[in-house]
Amino acid sequence: MIKSLNQAFCILPGVGSKTAQRFIYYLLEHNREGGLALAKALTGAMEQVKHCGICRTLSEATACEICDNDKRDDSQLCIVETPADIHAIEQSGIYKGKYFVLGGYLSPIDGIGVAELGLDELNKMLSKQKIAEIILATNATAEGEVTAHYISNIAKQFDVQITRIAHGIPIGGELEYADINTIAHALSGRKNYD
Repeated sequence: MIKSLNQAFCILPGVGSKTAQRFIYYLLEHNREGGLALAKALTGAMEQVKHCGICRTLSEATACEICDNDKRDDSQLCIVETPADIHAIEQSGIYKGKYFVLGGYLSPIDGIGVAELGLDELNKMLSKQKIAEIILATNATAEGEVTAHYISNIAKQFDVQITRIAHGIPIGGELEYADINTIAHALSGRKNYD
């Protein structure tokens, strides 16, 4: 039982066997109630959280809170790689538009292409909705830049301004790990993407 629990914890990024062992012994020796609460919460999340039918972020409802909020600016669409990127941007408090979550970046070598990122869905969204600005907020990595370039080529067929977040985020960095002020500066300093 303990061995299988160790293997289960090790699926988390950054958690090796020794860290998993510390978690297990802590829960079994000092906080069984907390362990049961963790198991219950994790089971509930795995069963109830799915992807928003509009923006593809994680949500318990068919449409997430942001997509369902009529006070958000429907004319701005910020394209991010992961739901964690939305969380990071929302903490800045500066962006009031909507999102589209790719779920990664283009990487043919890893088998991640247009279909896996939902770019067909994005194309349909752009043809149906009146979007004035697309903000490309993919990570400042080689893959993020290639993905942003590909999306800009899709968006050029529509009458839409294409901007890229400013590089207040360091090259090779990821939104999820940036501080709030850096994200706010990057969004404020975005420029046209060509």
